[in-house]
Order: sequence, then C-alpha cells, then structure tokens
Amino acid sequence: MNKANTRLIKALNCKPVDRPPIWIMRQAGRYLPEYLASRKKIPNFMEFCKNPDLCCEVTMQPLTRFKLDAAILFSDILTIPEALGQQVTLQPNIGPVLEPVVKDEASINNLAEFDLNKLTYVMDAIKAINYELPENTPLLGFSGSPWTLACYMIQGSGSKNFESPKTLMYKRPDLMHKILNKLADAVYLYLAEQIKSGVDAIQIFDSWGGILTHADYLEFSLSYINRIIDALKKNPETRGIPVIIFTKGGGQWLSDQKNSGCNAIGLDWMTEINHARKQVGDNIALQGNLDPLALFSSPEKISKLAKDIISKHGNKPGHIFNLGHGILPKTPIENVAALVETVTTASSSR
Repeated sequence: MNKANTRLIKALNCKPVDRPPIWIMRQAGRYLPEYLASRKKIPNFMEFCKNPDLCCEVTMQPLTRFKLDAAILFSDILTIPEALGQQVTLQPNIGPVLEPVVKDEASINNLAEFDLNKLTYVMDAIKAINYELPENTPLLGFSGSPWTLACYMIQGSGSKNFESPKTLMYKRPDLMHKILNKLADAVYLYLAEQIKSGVDAIQIFDSWGGILTHADYLEFSLSYINRIIDALKKNPETRGIPVIIFTKGGGQWLSDQKNSGCNAIGLDWMTEINHARKQVGDNIALQGNLDPLALFSSPEKISKLAKDIISKHGNKPGHIFNLGHGILPKTPIENVAALVETVTTASSSR
C-alpha cells in the first residue's frame, strides 16, 4: 500500500505537513505493561522475536494507547549476528551476550554466509503488522549499522567503551574492514528484503559510531552506511523508500552525514535542532530530539520541552519528533501521553 501521503513520509521527504509527525524509538517496549505481559508468553527474548504474531502484537500496542504517526517493527538489531552464526542471549543485569566472540581472522572466516532464509520470521512479522495497521500509518523497518553490529560481535556483549572492537580496529584495520564488508552486504540485503516485504521507511541505528574519532567514524562507520544507502537508492525495488540514519553521539559530524544520501538524520539530545538545521540545510529532514530522561519529569515540563524543540526547528518542513535515544524502562505512561498530546496538537504550515 502506498503511504507516500502520510504525515511521516511527507516529512521525511521535506514536504509541508500540518504538524511534526511523532514516533518514539523503542515505542513498543519495556515501559508498557501490556508489552511485559506479552513477553511472559516466550521468556527467551530472541525466540520471542522469531514469533511473527507476537511481534505484530507488541508493534501494535503503543498505537492502541497513543496517537502515534508510525509503527516500528518489533525486532532486534542482533538478528544479523545470529544469522551469521553467533548465539545471542539476553542475560539479566548484563544485556545481550554473543558467542562465540569474533576475535581474529579465523573467527571472522568461520562466520556463516548470510542467508535471508534465516530471517523469514522478520518478513513474516512485517506482513502480519501491515495486515493490522490502519491505512494512514506507515511502518518503519530497521537494522543496526555495520560498525554497531561489529561492536557487539567482537566485544561479545554491550560495553561503555567497546575495547575489543576498537583495539582490533587499531591493531588490524584490515580485519575490521573484512568484517564490516561482510556486515554491510548483510545489512543491505536485510533492509532491501524488509522493504520488499512492506516497510515504508527504514532507520539505520549507528548506536556506537559516537565512540569513534572523526577520522575513524568516516572510515569505519559512515563509509559503510553510505554504501548501504547507495545500494538501496540504485535498486529499482527499494530506491523510493526514505532512509533515516541515527548516530548516537554523532552530532558533530552532521556535515558528513548530510552527504550520505539519507533522507533524514536522527539527532540525540546533545545536539540542538536549530544548530543542526543550519548545518544540514533545508533538504534533509531532522528527527529528534527530546532527552529520554525528560520523560521522568512532569507532564507540564515535558510539554514545555517538546514545544521548545518544535519552536527551535522553526516553521520549516522536515521535522519528525522523536526522543534523542530509545525510551527507557519504567517511563511513566502518563508522561508519554503528555508528550504525544503536545506534539499531535501542535499546528503549523510546515
């Protein structure tokens, strides 16, 4: 179904809309009691992600509660490492753990060939969600960036500094490029298949690009994102789908990101949206960028902060309201409702 005239897709293409569309990173997630109830059906998180019906169920849950302008596929960025042969488990107080760790040339060579048939459950979920979605609600697909996926695969878990991947990058840049090339091919195929299955826009989550120096970001992260976007734009089956890139901690590299071929740049809360607009010009949409922890304040404070962000962007097309990162567990439901109400009642000739 063509959703080119929906508020989100028009905003992603920098076309005028009546107000900024809003969706929330991780909007189907740990802050919703109905999600926590659904999760009890299959406690193993990765196995839960392989159940299309449950993924559809939790994708729809926030849309039932709030007047959001888009759904985002419920899945996980670590589906690709698993398809490449790593075992992924979610461990209490640790987070994701990936085994065996990729640590040298032999372990890179031992990774499986990427096979989309191992991810048919994701495509089945997309089709199930589209069957349930209202006609005026687009569906977002996503993937982790090659650099971010490599961080988890080489570290074997989450980390503040990702010492293992950065050490490999400095000691053996050839090996880092080897795994990044493999991941870039996989991410492209994965996103292209999501688009063919029915998503209306995609986001590339470069969650850990911000831990790099500028030169390393360009070489080991953004260059691979650029390659993926270029391949999607050249493919007749995928070229019309808007692409959002989001590098947490990457606000200082907006002038580089704007040349990636993306339609929109996601901003974290550390980047002022009015300054970002000056740097990227008027032909790239901006997404963001309320601090997720602001949602632990009061409805009045949240409303003020949201209005400030909308005001700072100004009366221009191309603003998608979102948080500056994913919504956090235990976020008060009434505060999310206050945010959505504030944004959805905003009015302008953007």
